[in-house]
Amino acid sequence: MGLKTRLQLSTMMFLQYFIWGTWYVTLNTYLGEGLGFTATQIGLCYGTFAIACMISPFFVGLIADKFFATEKVLGFMHILGAVLLVLASRATTFQTFYPALLLYTLTYAPTMALTNSLSFHQMDNPGKQFPGVRVLGTIGWIAANNVIGWLGFTLTVEQLYVGAAASLLLGIYSFTLPHVAPKKEKKASFRELIGLDALSLFKSRAFATIMIASVLIFITVSFYFGFTASFMSDIGIDSDIIPNRISMGQMAEILFILILPFFITRFGVKRVLFIGIAAWMIRFLLFANGNAEGGVWMIYTAIILHGICYDFFVVTGQIFVDEKAPDHLKSSAQGLITFATYGLGMLIGTWFAGTTIDRLTTGGVADWDKIWYVPTVIAAVILVIFILLFRERKKAAA
Repeated sequence: MGLKTRLQLSTMMFLQYFIWGTWYVTLNTYLGEGLGFTATQIGLCYGTFAIACMISPFFVGLIADKFFATEKVLGFMHILGAVLLVLASRATTFQTFYPALLLYTLTYAPTMALTNSLSFHQMDNPGKQFPGVRVLGTIGWIAANNVIGWLGFTLTVEQLYVGAAASLLLGIYSFTLPHVAPKKEKKASFRELIGLDALSLFKSRAFATIMIASVLIFITVSFYFGFTASFMSDIGIDSDIIPNRISMGQMAEILFILILPFFITRFGVKRVLFIGIAAWMIRFLLFANGNAEGGVWMIYTAIILHGICYDFFVVTGQIFVDEKAPDHLKSSAQGLITFATYGLGMLIGTWFAGTTIDRLTTGGVADWDKIWYVPTVIAAVILVIFILLFRERKKAAA
């Protein structure tokens, strides 16, 4: 992979995650304080992203794999997404905002898998080269968080306009990216046309274990993505600095994504995933015991742990999936990991997190200490299950 290609892919990753970062962190504060949505309604709105991750990546990935060039599909989806995000910004009630946001997320969700697939197609050694490109996505997310905070858009609809502008820019830029031609085949079976051929990857026990763990851990991830900003606002942290403080997690991610290849080589995928799951459990435990006074260091430490939580679990899973998938299924396989994490896992998680917070809220005051113990316990259970599965495999191998 030459320098020109690396710069192209890095710019693509920066814009891809800049778009997401403009609204995903602070949307809950806008919906809750700006539009007066309940926690359950906010959870359902975040759930649109999960639904989109379950539906669209398979079909768009299939299109990119077999019918149209990946970069053209990527460009079209982002331009359409810019239009839909503006439409979503005009809605002010749950009944109108929810379907508008769902339509937008149906265009954005597949682009996450497509950018990964397009990158992997240009790399000789994805395990070593991908983290260096993907880190620009983290920087883009940080930049978006800080831009929204500096502009004072944390509680306002303008955050969606910034996202729409960035989406339009990436949509146009995508047509200049390296060409990834579809795999020409004489005839595609019905199974392939609806994306079920990617399910053959589940024949690998290691692949199936990682996918199941991905679904379960992302149930707890929904608490962090959907309600951390609301939690920080409720305990008295200035709303204008919340995006900046949350972006500390992405700053830490820059370091850990760069050293990720060393950890994978030294310890192997399963041990790296184990560390990632453990980090999620520790993060929620710190949130449960932190506060805006003497315990603020716990909150910021929990945020900084995002570098390990995300890189050691999500990015490692994406690399593993690319290594396991044959060439004609790479985009579909990335769609599959997106389905498991941001799709099924977060669909369950966003509903569960929203209803949990509503039940633990009395007189408009959320009991955050009890709320954060819920995902802590779930993550601990997942960790135990993962350990048992790992031990079972060692005994079987013996």
